[in-house]
Amino acid sequence: MRIMKILISTAVLFFIATFADAQPPSVPADKGTIFGTKTNSENAISVEQLSSIMQSRSGQKTEVKLKGIVTEVCEAEGCWIKIKSTTGNLMVRMKDHSFFVPLALNQKEVVVEGIAEEKETSVAQLKHYAEDANKSKEEIDAIKEPKREIVIQARGILVL
Repeated sequence: MRIMKILISTAVLFFIATFADAQPPSVPADKGTIFGTKTNSENAISVEQLSSIMQSRSGQKTEVKLKGIVTEVCEAEGCWIKIKSTTGNLMVRMKDHSFFVPLALNQKEVVVEGIAEEKETSVAQLKHYAEDANKSKEEIDAIKEPKREIVIQARGILVL
C-alpha cells in the first residue's frame, strides 16, 4: 500500500512538473518547417476565398488548405495562432492540442491544413485567448460580447 502511494505521488509530481510550466516550443520557424501532420502549399486558398466559401456553405464544416500571414501566436503554449484577415484575425487552433508552434512563427507566411467552421466564440473563451496572448487586464475586461468567426482546427502547418 505504501509503495502504491509513493508511485502515485511520483506520477502526480512528474505530471505537474512537466505540464504546469507549459510554454511554446523553442524551435525555429524556418521556411519549409512543418508543425503537425505533413502538408504542402498545393491548392492553398486565401483568407478572402475561405470567407466566400464559408458563406456559400452556410456554416458547414469544410476541409481547407489556407495560405496567410500569422499575426499572433499563443504565448502560453503555442496552441493557437491568428491569421491576418481584412475582417479581423482568423483563429487557428491546433487539433486536439496534438502539436504546438513556436512564437517565432509570428509574422511568417504559412499554409494551414484542417477543418474550417463558422462558430460563435464565447466571452469566456475570448478572455482565455486574450490571457494566453498576455493582453492587459483592461483589454481582457473590455471583452463583453461573444464573437461569430471562422475557426480552423489545424492538422498541419507549413512555413513558407
